[in-house]
Amino acid sequence: MRSLSIFVLAAGAALVMSASPAHAVANGVPVEEGSFRFAAKLTMTGIPKPDGTTRDSGCSGALVAPEWVLTAGHCFHDVAGERVSGPVPYDTTVVLGRVEADGDGGVDTSVVEVHQSPVNDIALARLAAPVTDVEPILVAAGEPEVGERLRLTGWGALDGGSTTPADRLQTGVFTVGSVGDSTIGVTGAEPAPDTSACLLDSGAPYFRMTEAGPEVVSTESSGPGCPHADEETTARVDVAADWITETIGDL
Repeated sequence: MRSLSIFVLAAGAALVMSASPAHAVANGVPVEEGSFRFAAKLTMTGIPKPDGTTRDSGCSGALVAPEWVLTAGHCFHDVAGERVSGPVPYDTTVVLGRVEADGDGGVDTSVVEVHQSPVNDIALARLAAPVTDVEPILVAAGEPEVGERLRLTGWGALDGGSTTPADRLQTGVFTVGSVGDSTIGVTGAEPAPDTSACLLDSGAPYFRMTEAGPEVVSTESSGPGCPHADEETTARVDVAADWITETIGDL
């Protein structure tokens, strides 16, 4: 099993770029400009290592309220790898509202505070200032169902052999194969059976479309090396809905 917030650079080390096709959600498709503007790209820098050096990493997420991004709990941790709450433990920047990482428009901001879910691998990251021009995604309160189709958006690595986040937001469709007490198992459906989350997709939202708008059902947690056609483990949002409401207020 891989942790999808793989560290991308040791301090002072050189990064060798992969020549593979630019897939973030492996075997997914690029997101069209203006779609899924709630999708968040998180970049962490200066993460302390036990040997005294630092490293960088990245995660994905979704804006669920003007000041809050939902992501994976394991994206924020101490030097021993233990998840932490409180002031952000290292510099973390956020891109919202655009499909090109270095494109025009959208929002560039930072995380100032982190809260960890008491029930599963979910965290809420508080932003430095409210985001007023991006519509947050809705938060699911109902239990997911086996066979349900969910869409994923993520900023993960180019492919399983790369540690570099994608330049463009990617998406794919997945089928819920199992529902646990705090997790959901999903497998790729469109555009291919081996469409799958990849490195640096931790915290990426799996969501359903409703009449009221997109609604996040789970967030990326862990899975096999990508691309793959096996089951991916995602963290259920509905079991943490009360905690989310208590943390950020009425959604």
